[in-house]
Amino acid sequence: MEHLELVNEVKHQRIKANGIWLHVAEKGTGPLVLLLHGFPELWYAWRHQINYLAQHGYHAVAPDLRGYGDSDSPIEPTSYTCHHVVGDLIALLDHFGEQQAFVVGSDWGSTIGWHLSLFRPDRVKGFVALGVPFHPRSPTSKTVETIRKLFGDQSHVCQFQEPGRAERAFARYDYLTVMKKFILMIHTDFLASPEGMELIDFLPTPSVVPSWITEEELTVFADKFQESGFTGPLNYYRAMDLNWELLAPWQGSKVTVPTKFIAGNKDMAFDLETFGTKAFLESGTFKSLVPNLEVVIIDGHHFIHQEKAQQISDEILSFIRKFPPNASI
Repeated sequence: MEHLELVNEVKHQRIKANGIWLHVAEKGTGPLVLLLHGFPELWYAWRHQINYLAQHGYHAVAPDLRGYGDSDSPIEPTSYTCHHVVGDLIALLDHFGEQQAFVVGSDWGSTIGWHLSLFRPDRVKGFVALGVPFHPRSPTSKTVETIRKLFGDQSHVCQFQEPGRAERAFARYDYLTVMKKFILMIHTDFLASPEGMELIDFLPTPSVVPSWITEEELTVFADKFQESGFTGPLNYYRAMDLNWELLAPWQGSKVTVPTKFIAGNKDMAFDLETFGTKAFLESGTFKSLVPNLEVVIIDGHHFIHQEKAQQISDEILSFIRKFPPNASI
């Protein structure tokens, strides 16, 4: 019943955007709030926030990003660059006739939100990033190479590079088990498996579903991934080095959009001594790259918008309410 109540009156449509069809879920009227999910999620990851924002006078729009759910899934990894995905979002804003929107992202959705804010700050009124900060581009080392040096070949980013490898590994499990392994993950180190083991085999399957999500809700994700597969979502990882090349013109650029960064204190890599999110926040580098920044750390893991749904909804609302209606930055 809870699942049905959460998605009641959510409107669904497919929109032609940037040459592909994107599925969006939306509810409410008022200023546009664009909600960008991560891996491996769908629009449904924002089910709590969609209702909350709609109730408080906002037009909440949560797309299935390209490659996910009911959106088109181009075959080639080269179709999943930051330019493609930001282009999708600009097309969505144009479709809704909005010059500016508030943007909220989690995981890959945060990375995409950073790129949108970097490329088109004129279209972003304010940005809330969950879990993933804005990291400076290395002028010398490609992204996957950097991650391999820091965390080894067994890191999830490296394992996901070879087309078909992760898909074959995931296929050893039913889709609901794969969802449980990722969404219910309480891993606090950087995501990597022991030598000779696939990541999906390393991740435990929780025997008990926590109170913040139901088996029925997890099944919504599982059923949709059974239809659409994992290749589209994994292609975001396979385009990381191409993104590094494409981001060269923005070397050293700052993100000037007003931003709220929220992280769970038990998120992956949060507490790593040298390379963790906490160390990065305390170094001052993040603030120098994102001058108009506020930071909130809460008790939680990686998918905090689901795990701590009400708290995250409140944090989003308190941030976007600071902006007067129809004001541009």
